[in-house]
Amino acid sequence: MGTDLHKPLGQGERRRPRRVMTFSWRAIGSFAGVSIVLGLSLFSALTPLPLRDSTPNLTSSAAPSREAAGEITRQVTDGAGLAATRPAAGANVERTVTDNGTVVTKYSPKARGNSGPLLIDTPRVGQDPRMAGTPNDHLLEDSPQGRLPTVGPDGLRPIDQYARPWSGARGTRIAIVVGGLGLSQTGTQRAIRELPGEITFAFAATGNSLQRWMQEARRDGHEILLQVPLEPFDYPGNDPGPGTLLTTAKPDTNMANLHQAMASITNYTGIMNYMGGRFLADANALEPVMRDIGKRGLLFFDDGSSARSLSGQIAKAIGMPQAFADTQIDGQLDQQAILHRLDELERVALRKGSAIGVGSAFDETIDAVRQWSEEASRRGIEIVAISALAENPQP
Repeated sequence: MGTDLHKPLGQGERRRPRRVMTFSWRAIGSFAGVSIVLGLSLFSALTPLPLRDSTPNLTSSAAPSREAAGEITRQVTDGAGLAATRPAAGANVERTVTDNGTVVTKYSPKARGNSGPLLIDTPRVGQDPRMAGTPNDHLLEDSPQGRLPTVGPDGLRPIDQYARPWSGARGTRIAIVVGGLGLSQTGTQRAIRELPGEITFAFAATGNSLQRWMQEARRDGHEILLQVPLEPFDYPGNDPGPGTLLTTAKPDTNMANLHQAMASITNYTGIMNYMGGRFLADANALEPVMRDIGKRGLLFFDDGSSARSLSGQIAKAIGMPQAFADTQIDGQLDQQAILHRLDELERVALRKGSAIGVGSAFDETIDAVRQWSEEASRRGIEIVAISALAENPQP
């Protein structure tokens, strides 16, 4: 009482209403439904389902029916009960009834007849990138001049082994060949370091450290050619270098010089001319050389510098792989002029479906090709190696 005297009238202690738990029929139904679903799920997970046997009853005396996969046959095995064998798609299914009534199912491969699918084992085009700098010994033969390229015992050609793979798409394709590698150490290093792997490199047979440069280029993904010096119209005033093939030389001498150049390097897909306007226009001098190149499984790439060249006609006549350049991209040694020539090359490719450009390993050429190739790829142009655009009759 004493404690309530100081409280204002009408503000006594309020009592909290007692909460009464009520359940609605809807809540009870929902709880029951969830409980039933959880119970059935748990039961299904813990109870193994019986496997359904779709084969006819083996103990039935009725004749077996024919199924889409084949006719069911019966056979009796010693002490193992009744067995049924049914050919299935790709497999034979054999079910055996044991003495205690257990059915044992056995699957075995189905024998394929001549009407089955034909599997074709196609050879891999191109060299494994991990071994790109290592020559295939089966594609080399010994000679007095050194190891020369040759067709392997299984018919594999160097053009197939050392080719750079491409997508195979039917889009616009352009090949760019940069030659003169090996003549200048700085130019060769810069070309290998800065140009993308899609660019084809041509190494001059008279260059230095060719095998080392070849290995670096191949490991970076480049396809390579070998440039062989051929006699120009103004020879000897304009001399391509030692070992030049001459129209006045005997065929044996030219062949020895050709093999000497071939032995200077490995892992190339073909031969490219270095100069050679007069030699390329002389059928008597050119044909034996072309035949030797072709029988070794190599292509011949003509840089297009001579309008009187007979290389294309001879290559078609003897059935060897060959390619011909559409444009020389660095006739004017200026980066902007080279970019303009590359744009012209692209227009040729858009019209014909493909085109080939050729240049040398000058600083201006390297800069222009690097810039243009990046832009062309974004425009949907596929830059491929020279072997992808060569006319390549199969042996």
